[in-house]
Amino acid sequence: MVQIPASPENQTLLIELPSSIRLYVTQEQFAALSIANRDMKLERTAQGELIVNPPTGWETGERNRSITGQLDRWYEENEDLGKAFDSSTGFILPNGATRSPDASWVSQKRWDALRTEQKGTFANICPDFVVELRSSSDRVESLQAKMREYIDNGTRLGWLLDPQQRRVEIYRPGLAVEVLENPDSLSGEEVLPGFVLSLRRVWG
Repeated sequence: MVQIPASPENQTLLIELPSSIRLYVTQEQFAALSIANRDMKLERTAQGELIVNPPTGWETGERNRSITGQLDRWYEENEDLGKAFDSSTGFILPNGATRSPDASWVSQKRWDALRTEQKGTFANICPDFVVELRSSSDRVESLQAKMREYIDNGTRLGWLLDPQQRRVEIYRPGLAVEVLENPDSLSGEEVLPGFVLSLRRVWG
């Protein structure tokens, strides 16, 4: 559904878009849409296609809170290593896409190397570490493509968590995807030294 101005008095009309119709926006238009719709999770592909992600259900929200909370506790003890972000944060990747991982982290060295103008509403950087959590409405193929995009644009470690299958796919540059069936925990490896994600609450 798209909202468009209907009159100078700022009244609006709502247009229902069929799934066969795609909308393409520039980076500037995407930024304006995001500011005007802060309660929506919007993304933009490298080709400029606008993606509107529906609100998550309570189960996904609870699982994501656990992931973000555990990452935040590690971050609080390791603030000098970098910056951690939640699912509301958008990043402009080198290929031009604007993506919002469910959880992410950027090393301090790479963050400090950004110029002031690169730290705008959406930082021009691909996180070193990303997590994507599959909800019941997500197609796993779409999330797998997103994970490959992260790796191609600079991510060093990525986790795709699928609670429905109790399955984890681990993405690393230059390596085949590692698949774990029903693991109890995950290690941040050398990217996030000392970070261990407990999956007890994620699996539910």
